[in-house]
Amino acid sequence: MRTAWLFDLVVSVGPMSAPVVAEIVRSGFVEGHHYGSAVALDASGAVLMQYGDVTSPMLPRSCNKPIQALGMLNCGLDLEGQLLALACASHSGEPFHVAGVRQILASAGLTEADLQTPAAYPLDDEARDAVLREGGGKAPILMNCSGKHAAMLATCVHNGWSTHDYLSPQHPLQVALAQTFGALSQEPLLAPAPTDGCGAPIFTASLIGLARAFSTLAAATSGPEFTIAEAIRRHPEFVSGTHRDEQALLTAIPGAIGKAGAESCYVVALSDGRAVAVKQDDGAPRVRPIVMAAILERLGVFDEPGVDSARARATGVLELTGGAQVVGEIRATLPL
Repeated sequence: MRTAWLFDLVVSVGPMSAPVVAEIVRSGFVEGHHYGSAVALDASGAVLMQYGDVTSPMLPRSCNKPIQALGMLNCGLDLEGQLLALACASHSGEPFHVAGVRQILASAGLTEADLQTPAAYPLDDEARDAVLREGGGKAPILMNCSGKHAAMLATCVHNGWSTHDYLSPQHPLQVALAQTFGALSQEPLLAPAPTDGCGAPIFTASLIGLARAFSTLAAATSGPEFTIAEAIRRHPEFVSGTHRDEQALLTAIPGAIGKAGAESCYVVALSDGRAVAVKQDDGAPRVRPIVMAAILERLGVFDEPGVDSARARATGVLELTGGAQVVGEIRATLPL
């Protein structure tokens, strides 16, 4: 049954209004800027801080994945722990990631041939180099979204749904995931759904809606929402990778969950329900952790009990070099 709030037809969406959120400083000279928008919510969902446009719809890209995984659990997907974290992941293609994707597929009687992810190399440099040394090449299972796709296929098998067209927006799976996403963000979705880089439908949200959805996951104490949050908390290396800034931040802040996405999207939520969502207009991944760390610092999160302050702050540091010397940095300049 179609839900009234699920889809709003929008012909076009203008650019988000974005202030300067970071500057590029080399030898004391400001040579450039990054523009973006961000919002921080308290545990009740009230806005604590906002920069730029936080109410217009945007594409959260892979920040969608934990909510899509929640939709799969609601459809009967039987995954937990590391494999459920992998269903939420933009993984680095490290050997344990690839093994986990194969395990999800095998549990549903499927193989790599059923994946419809585009062929890619691992995101992780060491993993990519290992593939090349062994004479391998790009493969669908190495693509960072293969965990999500494997979980989508397993959900289809569980429900007796077709698998050849599981990426179609009209497929029962994608309709169910859209309903879950709309319910958690509490916002209408654009229709038709845009297509993500992996070929799956992607659901829109404002930065407030995205933060609200993750707040619900992080603050849950039972049910499938709690199951998703616990998988991310306990296995952050499966959600990203062993060398990624997201893994470092979640490891440093007890109880936190988070997900980064393409085009410089990022959302982090704390166990008490506070949440931060950011989006940089130029899509530069390098500035994403810098802005997130700056906002969490302003909220006082890095000085809270149990937080590894040094490790958390380090995720927001990006030094610029000249030759072999550090000569500058990219630093957050969020307006007060």
